Amino acid sequence: MTRVFMFPGQGSQRPGMGAALFDRFPERVAEADEVLGHPVRALCEDPARLERTEFTQPAVYVVNALAYEAAREDAPAPDVAIGHSLGEYNALHAAGVFGFADGLRLVLGRARAMAGVTGGGMAAVIGLDEAVIRLLLRRAGLVDVEVANWNTADQTIVAGPLAALEEAAALLREAGARTVRRLKVSGPFHTRHMTPAAEAFAPLLEAAALEAPRFPVVANHTARPYGDTGPPAAVLTRQIDHPVRWRETVEGLLEADPDTEFKEIGDSQVLTRMLRALRAEGAEA
Repeated sequence: MTRVFMFPGQGSQRPGMGAALFDRFPERVAEADEVLGHPVRALCEDPARLERTEFTQPAVYVVNALAYEAAREDAPAPDVAIGHSLGEYNALHAAGVFGFADGLRLVLGRARAMAGVTGGGMAAVIGLDEAVIRLLLRRAGLVDVEVANWNTADQTIVAGPLAALEEAAALLREAGARTVRRLKVSGPFHTRHMTPAAEAFAPLLEAAALEAPRFPVVANHTARPYGDTGPPAAVLTRQIDHPVRWRETVEGLLEADPDTEFKEIGDSQVLTRMLRALRAEGAEA
């Protein structure tokens, strides 16, 4: 049986997250405080700052990392790690690609670069197939709205400039989507609109010392393990302005081993809910 740890990303944050972990790992918290320049505990208690990308991403990374240390006290390392968007950095940290503090510095740089792209947003579309969404957007000439996350057969995230996103939402509701819900993010993440952020972040990644993972980590951009599709820095750069292929990632692991055991690491159940949906879709296929 394959054991997979999965780490959530931005969108999993909530005020008070990590409260049970900070006292357990005071040295790691002190390390985070030094890198951030302010207390991570206070950050995770501040609803206003947790809504801002430049603060959300490092906060989620730290809580995920502490949750991983807690999980390792009771269990061995996983066979495979995966992470949704930002969570991929926790998967790579777990696999020893970089240390905790170095990973947090990368996440800070990523968050600042991504926060610099404004004027757009993201929306979750429930009840329409991803291929149908693409067709509808293309036929309507809404070329600025793109598929950003392929989460499950029933849930797809689209992103783009706000005016175009509103027009797309109305179109998709008319076409039969059960729900089109705006996400609490500051930009059109994982689309070509984020290319300026990817370009700004690339030098930091290229300068980072990235080790080979101790166990496989499946990349969002390729839905394949790191090492199969080019240098890690290049894969992480492309992650910013390319879709998160979560559905393919999970389905690929289940195809390789139907008995795969997944465990969500962090202060969230969002990936666990997606996993249940993906397993149900597979059973119905």
